[in-house]
Amino acid sequence: MNRLKVFISSVQPEFAEEKQIRLFRNRLEVWNPGQLPYHLTIPKLKKPHGSFPTNPLLAESLYLAGYIERMGTGIPDMIKVCLKAGLKEPELIQEESFKTILWRKVKATQQATQQVAQQATQQVKNLIFIMMDEMTRDELQDKLQLKDRENFRKLYILEALEQDLIEMTIPDKPTSPGQKYRLTAKGKALQQQLKKKK
Repeated sequence: MNRLKVFISSVQPEFAEEKQIRLFRNRLEVWNPGQLPYHLTIPKLKKPHGSFPTNPLLAESLYLAGYIERMGTGIPDMIKVCLKAGLKEPELIQEESFKTILWRKVKATQQATQQVAQQATQQVKNLIFIMMDEMTRDELQDKLQLKDRENFRKLYILEALEQDLIEMTIPDKPTSPGQKYRLTAKGKALQQQLKKKK
């Protein structure tokens, strides 16, 4: 029931339009097109608030079926469920679309690091090895002496992001001109392991 509530709370707005659900090693992202009602803000969503469903028929059906107790409580309940499970508080972001980020538990153990090293491609290992602090895409590409920007994006950046080895400094604006990348805890552990082998 709680899992369904979390999912419904994430995807309910503008239910008829196209959604994007992205699963990463450390998080689940749900992207909804459209905007919040003008009288609702992110802080207000985290507290009990009035319900303004874009699809009232769907909301009423879920209520009558017992999948939701009261309308307008989904987001606060979702936050409580995540915190009770020992997870970080979900992130709610309103830009061109409404994005919900549900964080997963990540265990950084030596065994896990060894498994990551085995799974990582040589391109990703090369990227992790040369990273220092926060670096732009151009700085990383220059450091690796690579010319093909699209190959670099697909084989290095995206692969490392999907394996949770690096993260964006501005995650809510992936294409920002000021975007930089840095190692995650898992990436730092892998980098240490790679440098020991050199």
